[in-house]
Amino acid sequence: MNKTAFITGATSGIGKATAELFAKKGINLVLCGRRQNRLDDLKERLGDSVIIQTLTFDVRNKEAVQDAIGSLPPEFSKIDILVNNAGNAHGLDPIEEGNLEDWDAMLDINVKGLLYVSKAILPQMIERKEGHIINIGSTAGKEVYPKGNVYCASKHAVDAINQGMRIDLNQYGIRVGAVNPGLVETEFSNVRFKGDDDRADSVYKGFEPLRPEDIADIIYFVVTRPYHVNIADLVVMPTAQASSTIVNKNL
Repeated sequence: MNKTAFITGATSGIGKATAELFAKKGINLVLCGRRQNRLDDLKERLGDSVIIQTLTFDVRNKEAVQDAIGSLPPEFSKIDILVNNAGNAHGLDPIEEGNLEDWDAMLDINVKGLLYVSKAILPQMIERKEGHIINIGSTAGKEVYPKGNVYCASKHAVDAINQGMRIDLNQYGIRVGAVNPGLVETEFSNVRFKGDDDRADSVYKGFEPLRPEDIADIIYFVVTRPYHVNIADLVVMPTAQASSTIVNKNL
């Protein structure tokens, strides 16, 4: 019987690439996001290979999260893999100039959203005493860089939650691990810089960044290890990147 994966933030970037790879490998999918047209496109393209259910909700809204997950049909009552991928950055300002709405968005999506979705999925994993949770963190959760303040704080929180989940869920045999990417060329910077495409594009110029497919490959590797193997915490950067502030643009 095919496994079923639940992926948040599936409409672009890492989430979309992971959905495409999982479908290719025969994993049924629950794809979540806020853009129904993109979810529909994914379902149409990938639906010949696996069974796909789409859910449209904002992870910041705990009632919407509970209602959407509670509406899943019986064939999706068993979620084997949860990929907590939804997250983004808003702004790149020194702390004294930070925008309060940006702060709220990052903490609500990156931290609370991950918690709300996990809370809704966990009961059936606990009941079965099996399941695998992959939390998508960031190198920003391992170090703090100039003007990263609240975004880095949100990803440090993901790092702590990942560790806490692994400890608390150990008694149920549920595997928990994090994948923490460095510079990946996605819509991430377009969102951070609020549609300033030139500024966003400049982030990835002069070197070869990671691609969403690179991270999808890693996620698939993690979830296909034998049951006794849990990859608890993995950091991956492009070769040109040594840290959040050191990138060799001459390679």
